Order: sequence, then structure tokens, then C-alpha cells
Amino acid sequence: MSKKTTATKGGGEVLGSNPAKKGSRGDAETRSRKSEKTFLLPKLRFPEFRNDGEWVEVPMLRHLTESRIRGSSGNIARKITVKLWGKGVYEKDETTAGSLNTQYYQRKAGQFIYSKLDFLNQAFGIIPESLDRFESTVDLPCFDIGNDLSPNFLLEYVQRKSFYKRYGEIADGGRKAKRIQVETFLGFPISLPPRTAEQQKIADCLGSLDDLIAAHQRKLSALQDHKKGLLQQLFPAEGQTTPKLRFPGFEGEWKVKNLNEACQMKAGKFVKAAEIKAESDQNSYPCYGGNGLRGYTSTYTHEGRYPLIGRQGALCGNVQIATGQFHATEHAVVATPRNSTKTDWIFYALIFLNLNRFATGQAQPGLSVEILERVPLPIPKPPEQQKIADCLSALDACITAQTEQIAALKEHKKGLMQKLFPS
Repeated sequence: MSKKTTATKGGGEVLGSNPAKKGSRGDAETRSRKSEKTFLLPKLRFPEFRNDGEWVEVPMLRHLTESRIRGSSGNIARKITVKLWGKGVYEKDETTAGSLNTQYYQRKAGQFIYSKLDFLNQAFGIIPESLDRFESTVDLPCFDIGNDLSPNFLLEYVQRKSFYKRYGEIADGGRKAKRIQVETFLGFPISLPPRTAEQQKIADCLGSLDDLIAAHQRKLSALQDHKKGLLQQLFPAEGQTTPKLRFPGFEGEWKVKNLNEACQMKAGKFVKAAEIKAESDQNSYPCYGGNGLRGYTSTYTHEGRYPLIGRQGALCGNVQIATGQFHATEHAVVATPRNSTKTDWIFYALIFLNLNRFATGQAQPGLSVEILERVPLPIPKPPEQQKIADCLSALDACITAQTEQIAALKEHKKGLMQKLFPS
């Protein structure tokens, strides 16, 4: 968080005020307020700026000017949009048709843009060169940025939760259409250091962390794509009995059986929503529903290591693995391996089968255990199952480690932002 120090005329830090020896208590408090000065300073500062003094809080309108140059009308406009959670500015999907009467406004590279409707979802961005001369509506207002404000500093500043969450709560409008209007946004305060060089230094520091996070995210995506490709090659394609990729020492066709010959499938046990807690304690167990972990309960239905299949909702057919003591609800199908089938192999086999395609129902799609039991599955001998499971498990471990690395970097950036910016 930020650091606000209260100094007296003599320069000493004051944690509280002492009552005056003479006069009333009110007089003492008045004299105390007059003799105090509040300094707006960050906890962490680069060495070259430590003697620059306090930051200054000013309204956004001091450095931002809304751009309202009329552009195209209707669907002939080349539209841009702002992705949520700081994911930047993109060309709008043209499959999303707008009204023929909609008025668009011209936008330039380097302008700041935000979404009136998604302020609380960090829908902010700086328009890149690739989207110069594109257009947006009044619900995505754009601003020219003054020379004394670094665009990247501004972007990092507004993406802090202490900014967008605090000020986004005062949105105008009804229950379903709350908006941060331009006049409101321009009245929001921004704290700035005395020199723009310090702004740039902070922006460069946080930007380098963003670049590192993005690089790790690309690596994560590559690992995930590699896993998808391996799944397609390590299991036979539909109608086939041998995979495209095989480990040395294994040959011959896989035997095609119904899924119920590889594992027993049974839905879990109902638990009341009121009995599911958000946080765990020493006397609770993980509770899994159709879409993953729901919370924690005081009872458990299974102990060991089991694949779980989601059987209800748009995401039915998703597969995860649960270990230890856990509670599976009626919306999760527990797959118990049988006939020497390896647990981890059947877990990956279920993912490969893409079980969502067997769902029935429109408004509320669902999977029937009876239908799942008849799904054909080529099955290799146990040693080959183990080899496949070991390969994919090692890749999953890399994916988990990469995910944790990204989370750690994001947490590090969050901590830096709390120290580099005053509140």
C-alpha cells in the first residue's frame, strides 16, 4: 500500500497529536491540524527519484482530453473493442453486427480507451499502431494524453484494484446497465510524481514484468497445445485400432471394448448447497461437482485416486482427477478402473474421447451413464497404458509448474504495484 507521512513544521514524523497544555481540547486539535502536512509518497522508489519530494494528486481531466471526431455510421466502420482484465485493444469481431444507425468515432494509435460498461472488469487499453484510424462508439470513449503523462504509466495506474474497484462502484445507470460516464471518469484522481521520468521508469519496470509474464503464458500455451497433439497421436483415431505414435517395444492392435469394460461409472451423492463451505478446515473434505471443485463438506464419498466426469450443464463431459478423501456430488460421475485398467491412463482416455459430444438435451445438456457405458474405446495392454500415462503425466507436471510460475510473477507484480504507487 502507499505511504502517507504526517510531518510537523520541524520535520519529525507524527503518529498522533498530543493535547495542548493550555486551552480547550478543540483548540488543541485545531492547532494540530494547522501544523500538520500530509505527504503523498510511495513505499518504494527508484534511487534517482528519492529526493524529488511528494507526488501530487490531480483529476484525470488535467492530462486527458476526450476525442470526439465523428467517423462512420453503421456496419461500414472498422471497429475496435477493449478486452476484459487488461488484455488490451483488439479489432472487433465482424460477426457481431451493430445497428445501421450507430455512430462511430475516429480513434488514433496512442489514445487511452476504456469501456463504460466494463470499468469494473479492467476494460482499459492504449490503442496500438496496428489499430490506428479504427473506430468505436461512445460506450468506448477515447482520450488524447497530454505530454506530461506517460500512456503506459496511466494504463498501469488504472489497472490497480485500488483504482478500478474503488471508483467503478460509483457507476451511473440502472441495475443492469451501470456505466462510468466520461465526465465521471475525468473527475477521478490520479497521483503523479514530480517528474515524467519517474512515471516512465515505473511504467518500464512493470512493463518488463508484463513482457515476462506474456512470455511465460506463450510457453504455457505451447505446452498445452503439445499435450493436445500428443493425445491425438498416442490414442487411435475413431475407427482405428492403433495410434499414430507408439513407444518402442509395443506393437499389435488395441482391443476395442465398451467403456464400461474399462471402468465402472457411477454418479456421486447429493449434498445440500448449504452444507458446502467456501473455505476448508481440518474437518472438511473437497467437494466436486460437474464443473470441478465446488467447495468443502464435512463428509466424503470416496478415498483414493479417481477420474471424475462432469455430467450436467454446458461443460458436461469435462474430466478431472480427484485424490485422497473427497465428496463427489450427483453431478459428477466417478470412474472406477476395472480389469487391470490403469487409473491415469483411463483419465487421459476419457479426455481424448471428448465426451461432451454424447450429451443430450438443449436447455440443460447432460450425459447419461447408460450412454457413456456403450462408448467404444480401444484399449492397449497395461504396460503400454502405463507408458502413455507416464508421458502425459510428466507433461501435466510441466504445465502445472508453468501455471504456478505465472501466478507467482503476477503476485510479484501486484506487490510491486502496491509499493510503487501511493494510494
